[in-house]
Amino acid sequence: MGLSHTIKRLARSAEAHEQDELRETLDELGGTPIDQVEDKCVTECCGTVRSISLRPRQNDVPALVVDLDDGHRTMNLVWLGRRTIAGIEPGVFLKVKGRVLFKKGVPTMYNPAYQIKPIAQKG
Repeated sequence: MGLSHTIKRLARSAEAHEQDELRETLDELGGTPIDQVEDKCVTECCGTVRSISLRPRQNDVPALVVDLDDGHRTMNLVWLGRRTIAGIEPGVFLKVKGRVLFKKGVPTMYNPAYQIKPIAQKG
């Protein structure tokens, strides 16, 4: 076994461990796993913010796009007319509620209600 193989195995283990912790937190807060949401249904989900981007303006309306990961799948959260939202940044844990639409196969919520949730550090 080479050093690069060992490093890849350890990195996968750390990522798998993080995904397991996200799933446990999801179970504690009672959100619907993103891989189980249905198109056009109002749903509550929770997860960690992975990335934030500002979508190019269309008709002079900016859109803040957040990738939310719950350990099962990633969902796009889109706030129309926003450039930033105080407190929402990568690594923050959110609980969101809104209508899910599938855009190009990706679950997406527009202007969801949200709560920033503290997550207990384990171990």
